[in-house]
Amino acid sequence: MNQKDTRQMWKSLSLLLRSHPWHGIPIGEDAPETVNTYIETVPTDTVKYEIDKTSGFLKIDRPQKYSNICPTLYGFIPQTYCGKRIADFCIEATGRKEIVGDDDPLDICILTEKTIGHGDIMVKAIPIGGFRMIDQGQADDKIIAVMHGDALYRQWRDIEDCPQGFIDRLRHYFVTYKELPNTVDPICEITHVYGREEALEVINRSREDYKDKFSDLSDMMKENSEI
Repeated sequence: MNQKDTRQMWKSLSLLLRSHPWHGIPIGEDAPETVNTYIETVPTDTVKYEIDKTSGFLKIDRPQKYSNICPTLYGFIPQTYCGKRIADFCIEATGRKEIVGDDDPLDICILTEKTIGHGDIMVKAIPIGGFRMIDQGQADDKIIAVMHGDALYRQWRDIEDCPQGFIDRLRHYFVTYKELPNTVDPICEITHVYGREEALEVINRSREDYKDKFSDLSDMMKENSEI
């Protein structure tokens, strides 16, 4: 098959097949200041949904065993990956050794005044900060963002604009959502709450990690985007 026929084949397939949420959705032309996101879980969910990395379909990860409910839309930023650069950034900030990336796309929490009834949707978001979280020795940052165009939360430009009560609530969710009653040693730890500029740096590093991890896939997607 010559190059012209290959390009035509990919163009036809793109009309017939659903894009993989992690690899097939572009991060956005204005990234990292504004990013496309894929939402897995919304605050009304009684189970935790998570993308199946192989198929791209949303799956049930686990029921919410206790009263912990994520107070925001929760998902990830496409074409990002938490690998060596994310781990090194965490080591630089914390002085901890033996930190590795969690091998997942970069997580994101999105604030909106609207009630979104289900996940498996795309949302455009504006990052304003994040949590540096360590989950059993793995760097597992959580970017905090506001939904693009949201009438209420669009006035928040940086994490410093958020009320402390909201930060405490979201922080409490992430440090406890994997714990069982009477847990002695915490599973997750948030070492820093950082602002917009650091969040953008985390996103950029995760994009570079993605390019390293999926270099062949990135080249193929770039080539097909030019069809």
